[in-house]
Amino acid sequence: MKLRDDQLDRILLRHEALGAELSSGSLAAADFTRASKELAELESLVETIRTFRARRQELADLEAMIGDPDSDPEMRALAEAERDEVAESLPKLERAVAIALLPKDAADERSAILEIRAGTGGEEAALFARDLFGMYTRYAGLHGWRVELMSESEAEHGGYKEVIASITGAGVFARLKFESGVHRVQRVPATEAGGRIHTSAATVAVLPEAEEVDIAIDEKDLRIDVFRSSGPGGQSVNTTDSAVRITHLPTGMVVQQQDEKSQHKNKAKAMKVLRARLYEMEREKADAERAADRKGQVGSGDRSERIRTYNFPQGRVTDHRINLTLYKIDRVIAGDALDEVIEPLIAADEAERLAALDGQG
Repeated sequence: MKLRDDQLDRILLRHEALGAELSSGSLAAADFTRASKELAELESLVETIRTFRARRQELADLEAMIGDPDSDPEMRALAEAERDEVAESLPKLERAVAIALLPKDAADERSAILEIRAGTGGEEAALFARDLFGMYTRYAGLHGWRVELMSESEAEHGGYKEVIASITGAGVFARLKFESGVHRVQRVPATEAGGRIHTSAATVAVLPEAEEVDIAIDEKDLRIDVFRSSGPGGQSVNTTDSAVRITHLPTGMVVQQQDEKSQHKNKAKAMKVLRARLYEMEREKADAERAADRKGQVGSGDRSERIRTYNFPQGRVTDHRINLTLYKIDRVIAGDALDEVIEPLIAADEAERLAALDGQG
């Protein structure tokens, strides 16, 4: 992506204008909040632009000194050494500015709904689903995010058939959105006497949390059924009809909640999940054309695609989208090395989007 000076000038002027507006004291409360938010979002980009331009000017000055026949030979030699160092730093700074200029995903700063379902592999898949939930819970804790369990369907031997949670914090979706897809595990189950490696899988879906303003849901489009909650094995969790099943009639989407003792709380949780799923459906529809042009996109979010393998006997985690292999499976599953997978995925997506923009130019 070739940086254009007029584009950079417009950003710097906008930053300056916002600062002046906020200092004037004439803005209404809502406008002040909006301007403050925009200014905060521009701060990092403006700093990067200024650093890039300062280094570029520095390079031009050094080139001028080297090319000046009247300059002192000793100074010229120093300038030549410095020029190489400055020239080497420029592409990295230029790339940092280009990445900061990439169109933002409107959902990136949002909290997220995490859904994990056991796939092929029976009880072992359910145990793996539990391990994945633990990994994301610990990872969230390391980032200072809050995890609230929305619903869980436990398997017989302690795993999860399905678990849904809300992860609240700044930029949750931006960091977790590449986790959507099929996660495969290869390991020897605790119940396997012969030491044979089993392969099983779990599906992860990460949905940006939606507000009421994002998705308008008409009450007449909903069928709401209430029933008695039941736990594993069919035993009654409580004796009132507090469990809620909501069916969104236009799409046929069904959400069920029974973890709370209050029908009202179960309904609120179910609506939160339904809203996130409908919002994601709208996003997918809007992205369909773009995704068709960029089939290999890292963040396609296709939940039927096998994205990662966790091989316990070899101690490795492999992300198939970017051919990344780490031999630190315990630390990845513990959550503290998950960023070593997520960061390269974010970088690969940025590189792909930069390449797409260059192709348009």
